Amino acid sequence: MKLEIQHFTQYRYSEKVVLNPHLLFLIPQQRSYYTIEKSRIQFFPEADAVHERIDMLGNAHFQSWFQGETKSLSIEVDYIIELHTFNPFGFLFTEFIAYPFSFFEYSPERSLFLQPFLQTEKSQELTQYVTHFVSKSKDLVSFLFSLTESIHGNWAHIIRHEHNLWSPYFTFQQQRGSCRDLSWMLVHMLRNIGLASRFVSGYAFNPELTEGHELHAWVEVYLPGAGWIGLDPSLGLFTDNLYIPLASGYHPDLVAPVQGSFGGVGTSELKTEVWIRHC
Repeated sequence: MKLEIQHFTQYRYSEKVVLNPHLLFLIPQQRSYYTIEKSRIQFFPEADAVHERIDMLGNAHFQSWFQGETKSLSIEVDYIIELHTFNPFGFLFTEFIAYPFSFFEYSPERSLFLQPFLQTEKSQELTQYVTHFVSKSKDLVSFLFSLTESIHGNWAHIIRHEHNLWSPYFTFQQQRGSCRDLSWMLVHMLRNIGLASRFVSGYAFNPELTEGHELHAWVEVYLPGAGWIGLDPSLGLFTDNLYIPLASGYHPDLVAPVQGSFGGVGTSELKTEVWIRHC
């Protein structure tokens, strides 16, 4: 199966501004279950230079800079991606994992690397909610599936156009949230019991949608031997070959699709649209 992805981002400024360098996390990251057959990125105004770089977390992205003043910035990316077969449960653990557990512990060498993905504010309510599924599940994989499915079943998935991110505890209390709110809550649920987790931004294709696609967010949890395993609390699924990651990090601010600033006294207004279709 092939997908065509078109992503349009536009900033409009109330006055002419000078654009500072921008980082664009709009490159599908390398995965075995898809091949990028076509890619295009276009700017208006035209960028003075565009170069592909790798950030500290291993995310490929574009670095761009501009000359002159402008009242708008438009970025269009187009991809044609061929999807391949992928089994999200096709992994083995390389270490013995005692189950059930009250707090997961990695080996010392893994813990050293994973520290940013373990940072969290302890919450008794979040921890109690998660440990209930630990005790009711037969193993680690069934626990992760049950927990992710429970968020999908018990929290309403809403569309929020505000750019702020809700705190995990606020989302927990509200029993609703956008994909990024639910994902950030799940990240901290897992970190509360010692499981390293990261926030992922990218595209997710829903075959039942003819329109209304948007940038999606989900979670990856690190399991020894298996590596980073994708979980989507918005749909209650382990992520499959319909998920195309653009960036992942220990905090959502690090994976925003467009990161940059401008010089001047104007204000900005953002518009984004995503189209994903069979081709």
